Amino acid sequence: MDNVISYMSKYIRVLLHICALLPLVMLFYDLSYDNLSVNPIQDVTIRTGKPALVLLVLVLSITPVRKWFGLHSLIQFRRSLGLYAFMYASLHFLVFIGLDYGFDIELLQLSVFKKPYVVLGLLAYLTLAPLAITSTHGWIRRLGKYWKILHKLVYLTGVLAVSHYIWAVKSDIRQPLIFAAVICIMLLARVRAFNRAIYLLRERISTK
Repeated sequence: MDNVISYMSKYIRVLLHICALLPLVMLFYDLSYDNLSVNPIQDVTIRTGKPALVLLVLVLSITPVRKWFGLHSLIQFRRSLGLYAFMYASLHFLVFIGLDYGFDIELLQLSVFKKPYVVLGLLAYLTLAPLAITSTHGWIRRLGKYWKILHKLVYLTGVLAVSHYIWAVKSDIRQPLIFAAVICIMLLARVRAFNRAIYLLRERISTK
């Protein structure tokens, strides 16, 4: 399977770009034809924030999936997924400060202290930004061994982002909790005992 992914990498990359850009294309289409909900700003906010979280979860899942199933070729797609996650997070942030608050700094300061989910979202964005900036080959060379240490921040970003989502949702939190469960599994993947259990389960299934 890993050889197939490696052989088909060009086509998979094209599909990745299409899938990653599709939510944005659909959003612009709905904006053009006035197909948004009765609360358009909230609609745009959700439709930029959710793709960012989905892509971030995919970034976090690549390392455990390639280890558990031997799909080492997946690593080549992590950078693209991370940059798309940052793009949607940036749009989400701009929608919040621009459309929601009209770039009013005083109003934003009041909102930050009154709404904890805003703080969590801002922290998530601030931890994601340096990861996107230092994702180039030049930064990898400059940072050396410190690059991997810095990029472990992505786990903190994931926790902050899903906490922001849970806190921001006022009624039905089932979907945010699904994201939280996936993030927890990705964090458990850093634990040796959990990885060992996955390997044993995989061996038992393969021998049946």
